[in-house]
Amino acid sequence: MKIFDNSIDTKVFALGGLGEVGKNMYCVMHGNELIIIDSGVLFPEETLLGIDYVIPDFNFLKKNENKIKGLFITHGHEDHIGSINFLLQTVNIPMIYAPKQAANLIKKKLADRNIRYDNIEIFDEKSKYKFKNFEIEFISTTHSIPDSYSIVINTPNGTVVTTGDFKFDLTPIGPMANLQKMARIGEKGVTLLLSDSTNALNPGMSLSESRVDATLSDLFQRQTSRIIVATFASNVYRLKHIIENCKRNNRKVALFGRSMETQIEIAIASGYIKDTKIFVTPEEANNMKPEEVCLLCTGSQGEPLAALSRIANGTDRKIKISPTDTVIFSSSPIPGNAQAIANTLNKLALQGVKTYTNTSLNEIHSSGHGNQEELKLMIRLMKPKYFMPVHGEYRMLKAHANLAIDCDIPKENVFVMQNGDVLSILNGKVRKDKGFPCYDIYVDGNRIGDIGNVVIKDRKIMANDGILVVICNIDLNKKQLLGKVNITTRGFVLVNENEELLKQIELKAYNVIIKELKNKKFNYSELKNQIINEIGPFIMEKTGRKPIVLPVIMDIKNND
Repeated sequence: MKIFDNSIDTKVFALGGLGEVGKNMYCVMHGNELIIIDSGVLFPEETLLGIDYVIPDFNFLKKNENKIKGLFITHGHEDHIGSINFLLQTVNIPMIYAPKQAANLIKKKLADRNIRYDNIEIFDEKSKYKFKNFEIEFISTTHSIPDSYSIVINTPNGTVVTTGDFKFDLTPIGPMANLQKMARIGEKGVTLLLSDSTNALNPGMSLSESRVDATLSDLFQRQTSRIIVATFASNVYRLKHIIENCKRNNRKVALFGRSMETQIEIAIASGYIKDTKIFVTPEEANNMKPEEVCLLCTGSQGEPLAALSRIANGTDRKIKISPTDTVIFSSSPIPGNAQAIANTLNKLALQGVKTYTNTSLNEIHSSGHGNQEELKLMIRLMKPKYFMPVHGEYRMLKAHANLAIDCDIPKENVFVMQNGDVLSILNGKVRKDKGFPCYDIYVDGNRIGDIGNVVIKDRKIMANDGILVVICNIDLNKKQLLGKVNITTRGFVLVNENEELLKQIELKAYNVIIKELKNKKFNYSELKNQIINEIGPFIMEKTGRKPIVLPVIMDIKNND
């Protein structure tokens, strides 16, 4: 008996992950059932002052939470699971389905934030889930974190496949991607493929992780000094083989950085790292010979508060850098981080430290995302009728779309979308449908969503031009200014060197206030607006700068 209802469209859309590398969240909806795939964060650019995370807009999910059947996770990277704690505080999610490594990371994340949630079910490649309108299965893929999967969603109107993050590595450190299952799914028929676009601009094939392991093995054998390795904490297979290299070369391992400690803890609990006797404390490492120690730390992207940056700056309380040390950056720069990494490298060089970074001569890092030839192979294996590139900036999505066209998918069947755009599938045919507004949500500490573009703009102005505060005491009943107007500034000008300018601003403010107090329709709000409207242009004319002007008006009762 057929359980599917194909009398209505199946909707596919993204709440995050399009036009950006991060905050992945994709949805498939049919009738009164909705499946969510991933719930990630985007780490903010430098221009988003004071913002900790950017997360998806959950408004659509909140309005349709009675339809949600579950959240399915492709793998455990932050750009795929990082916003789950915010999601659970906003929307009722009946069940989270996640692979083992991701499930353990999610549980740790929720426990750290005192969020109680017990409905996490672990799946593997053999798992299958059936709902009224969906049948869901999984394909094992190769990525830079264990337990990574593509997700296959059979709907009443066709099969939708989202690849998750993937690469094709024929000599991987971990398990091989299941190419046979991909081909079988492709032979059965894929209506719409959503595919990772992160490396769509990179030609050829990505470097095999086994090549990286061979290079690292050679480096470890040649070094007689203390080794410090900075790498992505989530790349568990890389960590595992660094640890195995240490064991072969009679080195103990000390961990630095909270995320590194967390990932190793979870990798041990999940069974990926078995030798726990190799680990020593930082205090123990300090008392060992340099050739007997490897420090494994965070900070491969030059993050100012990460372990390697502290070590390079000399501010780490436990480890001091030595000119005889060797530092290995087993990573590649994330876009926007090149200068921060260069700063760390310069600080290390000034102290005489030997450094190794990823180059054609030192292949010590491989991306977890497939290059162009691997993206083409995924398309050829899946043979989709329609194609939607995901997880990438617009130029990456566009490049991936062109690859799909090169792989014989008709141009009219390829959709480069934005967050909130909707594809409708009916009887195996896909068309673009009416979308809905979908915004970036900013997280600043414990504040979620109340930090908008206006606040960010004000922060930028304060960062560039400072703030000027106009303080005055007024008897609002008598409409009388009491005392003089006081001007104070932060980040605008040096007070001692600009006394004449500040006196001019003070006089200008005084005149504005007196003028407004004589107005028969005088009110508090209009006075503040007039101070801002007249002081701002006056300062701009005098200095060419535009600080935030903040009137502070005190209502004082004058009993004289």
